[in-house]
Amino acid sequence: MSDLASYVGNKDEFPVLRAWDFYNHAGASPLPHVVAQAMRKHIDDTESAAYLRDNRYTELDQIRAAAAAMIGAHGDEIALVKNTAEGISIAANALDWQPGDRIVTVTGEYPANVYPWMEIARRYGAELVMVPEIMDAGGHRKVPLESILEAASHPKTRVVTLSHVEFATGQRHDLARVGEFCCANDKTFVVDAIQSLGALPVDVEAMKIDYLASGGQKWMLGPEGAAIFYCRRELIERTRPLIVGALNVVNSQKYGDYDYTLQRTAGRFESGTYNMCGLAGFMAAMELLHRLGPAAISARIKLLTDRVIGGVAAKGYRVITPRENEEWSGIVCFVSSAGHDHAAIAKKFRAEHKIEIVVREGRLRASPHFYNTEEQIDRLIELLPAN
Repeated sequence: MSDLASYVGNKDEFPVLRAWDFYNHAGASPLPHVVAQAMRKHIDDTESAAYLRDNRYTELDQIRAAAAAMIGAHGDEIALVKNTAEGISIAANALDWQPGDRIVTVTGEYPANVYPWMEIARRYGAELVMVPEIMDAGGHRKVPLESILEAASHPKTRVVTLSHVEFATGQRHDLARVGEFCCANDKTFVVDAIQSLGALPVDVEAMKIDYLASGGQKWMLGPEGAAIFYCRRELIERTRPLIVGALNVVNSQKYGDYDYTLQRTAGRFESGTYNMCGLAGFMAAMELLHRLGPAAISARIKLLTDRVIGGVAAKGYRVITPRENEEWSGIVCFVSSAGHDHAAIAKKFRAEHKIEIVVREGRLRASPHFYNTEEQIDRLIELLPAN
């Protein structure tokens, strides 16, 4: 039984609540107390005893296992990396590219899932295809699944790469459908999960994902500089490490008589010393999310975002984010129908009301997490200028 309710509005567990109504978990999350505490302990131990007390490498397998459990993977399929872009770049460099090969993604993707593929296109003469966003009958911005599959069906398509949730619209893609198509048609499927992992269910097996990357600093409630990269077991030994250093190899402690034999696990993508302070916090964040339960967290986020949508719509704002079926996410994007200056609204909220929302791609964006309260949502709606 989840004890999530005890964390809602809890200022001891989420100190940010003492000063802010914070709705930018799609940007960077404030640290829960338990996460900051784990990082402080690491710093204190390192200050007083260097590496002698912190078990800095013995706990890495536990961190990989915790990450694997969040996405339905195996521990040996997880590498600990710095950020989402590093993981995407490993995947991008995994294929033997030929001129004319196609990479399919969508317009409005976050740059971490665009520039690595632009580099591949520049270097090898591949073509980056970006499926356009449309406005549906309800006024929501989205990229239709059918359009993605149509672009992916081109015989030259090698890779389909998507964010699970789009940062500028909040659209959640049907990864299971895309993954099934890619698996059946010999396409590589790459996923940026930073806008879903920690808020929504992710299952790499069921979704037939080949590679997945996610930083921990958004919905996973962790610090910056700690991220995971998933590589499907069958692809590990065919995937080249992006950077090679002391730790990629089987026997990293063998000096002088060097043996360049790469690890047979996703550890082959870990090149050197780790962000151990960040990983200590990341582990604490994953333990918190696991304890509260992904189903309870997802349901709570759905309740809060529905409340945002109902409130902003009632004040005359147009909701951009699609919400039908399983398209919804923790992100709500909306625009003023009366031409209010979105940037001015966000600036005033921050300066005068200690409310943090942001503007992305010309749209106001709110992204609450499970610990936010209904009263906070109502305050946000009340203070929005009417249309």
